[in-house]
Amino acid sequence: MKKLILVILIGSFFFTGCEKLSEFTKFNLIYNDTVVIPASTGINLPFNVFTPEIESDAESQFAVNDTRKDLIEEITLTTLDLSINSPAEGDFGFLESIEIFLSADSLDEVRIAWNDAVPADAGKTLELETSDEDLQEYIKKDAFDLRVKTVTDELIGSDHEIKIHSVFFVDAKILGQ
Repeated sequence: MKKLILVILIGSFFFTGCEKLSEFTKFNLIYNDTVVIPASTGINLPFNVFTPEIESDAESQFAVNDTRKDLIEEITLTTLDLSINSPAEGDFGFLESIEIFLSADSLDEVRIAWNDAVPADAGKTLELETSDEDLQEYIKKDAFDLRVKTVTDELIGSDHEIKIHSVFFVDAKILGQ
């Protein structure tokens, strides 16, 4: 009976210890970029804006978090927020819809975030719905690109500079297992 209790205690300690250990292999990668939606892009017409190529810096981020590319199990986008940097009085009320696509060298473009019905009173910040797709092959690349597809429902008189803030959740293997 004592041996059974000892085995149960050791087993539960090992399981709990592994669960706590696995938390050390989970972390976030944060990327910020800006795009400009030009004045008077038209109404109810899709309009694409491309960001400059974004250096992923994933290798160094993995190293800081004591892991490597080959140990990554999954990378998912958890948050994608937009905020208007300029004009000072600008808001997202001019948008009817917005989609953001991710692409990287030799990989197909994939939709990662969207809002299909932006409210007229959206304000200066906008949180988009995000895909639950595994994006590790894109983030592991040296660089990736974002394409912003918008449809406006009103004319805008000045360029709108928009900050894109994205948070990717990374889950790596425990001790290479």
